Amino acid sequence: MGKLLNLEYGAVQGTYWMLYGSLCSFASFFLLANGFTNTEIGIMIAGASILAAIVQPFLADVADRSKRFRVETLMELLSVVIIALVLILFLLSGRSAILFVVYVLLIALHTAIQPFVNALNFRLEECGVHMNYGICRCGGSLAYSILCAVLGTLTAAFGAALLPKADLVITLCIILSVAVTMRTFRKIAGSDPARTKSIAANSPKEDINLLTFMRRHKMFVLMNVGVFFLYIHNHMLNNFLLQIVNSVGGDSADMGRILSLMAFLEIPMMFSFDWIHRRISCQTLLKISAIAFCFKIGTIFLAHSVALVYAAQFFQLISFGLFLPAIVCFIDEVMNKGEAVKGQALFTTMTTTSAVVSSFVSGLILDAAGPSALTLFGLVMTIIGTAVIIATVGRIKPVS
Repeated sequence: MGKLLNLEYGAVQGTYWMLYGSLCSFASFFLLANGFTNTEIGIMIAGASILAAIVQPFLADVADRSKRFRVETLMELLSVVIIALVLILFLLSGRSAILFVVYVLLIALHTAIQPFVNALNFRLEECGVHMNYGICRCGGSLAYSILCAVLGTLTAAFGAALLPKADLVITLCIILSVAVTMRTFRKIAGSDPARTKSIAANSPKEDINLLTFMRRHKMFVLMNVGVFFLYIHNHMLNNFLLQIVNSVGGDSADMGRILSLMAFLEIPMMFSFDWIHRRISCQTLLKISAIAFCFKIGTIFLAHSVALVYAAQFFQLISFGLFLPAIVCFIDEVMNKGEAVKGQALFTTMTTTSAVVSSFVSGLILDAAGPSALTLFGLVMTIIGTAVIIATVGRIKPVS
């Protein structure tokens, strides 16, 4: 049953990141086709990130404190709202204020789900099963990889009208995967209730507010400032890769294949993360992966052909492929039980805040100076973020 629970949680990761692919990674393609400019797209994604950054800490507080609204319940409720908004997309055509608002809300709500997807890993461990986050997160990368390859080909052939249909189907799959996962969780918990109660009783749960959390974890907050700078280039590539690829002679099919390759290359490190972590600390892995991010965006900055943009993605093996499972595991190591979702939410809030700056500034740079200036901006921000993370992560200690 433990293997089944890991497999089903991998499906939750898979469906969540598939929606990221269709809704966010192909946002530029969809919005450009509907008449929006790069600057407007940047403002739209920045607005969505601001909204998500405001909402996430309060939802996380609810999840940490409430017995009724657990992480899985909030994920399903947010997914239902996403479905309602996607249905509105079917009624819209061309550049309009309504489409602007709806797409902002869609991206914001999708982003708001992310800390709950990560926190669900530790919620499932309450039944006594070891959850291998690295392997489960591979499900997200694999599903995203396949989706981007397929969508890249299909959108090149059939256009942007295909994307809302994909959004609808995938969001329904998120709800189904969460429901199936929690059904297995309840079966395992019910088969040995004494063990489940013992795990819950022995887990230190402390009800603290957000301000207390931030005062207690000052160095962790500072490290997340580094995450803010590091993720600027990551959002830049996810949101505006089409424009970068176009500048070196590629098209939407190339964009889809590059995103697919990028995600596929994350899988080996995520799959083997438990084995790696037993030998190397999360702090060291975070430093290594941050440096790899610098090499990746540096190679893209120097690229003058689509082939070199493809080649740059091989740094994804030790950049994002290591960074994501390492940061999720690191947060779990240094946080008490009652702080778990807040820790995940702070990380996600910093990444979404970086998306605000990245989206807004990237759109302006693209329209004013072009893709080369954009990738230079991304390189500088990544170097700053790497320096902050290296300086702070080793100084963060678990709260006793």
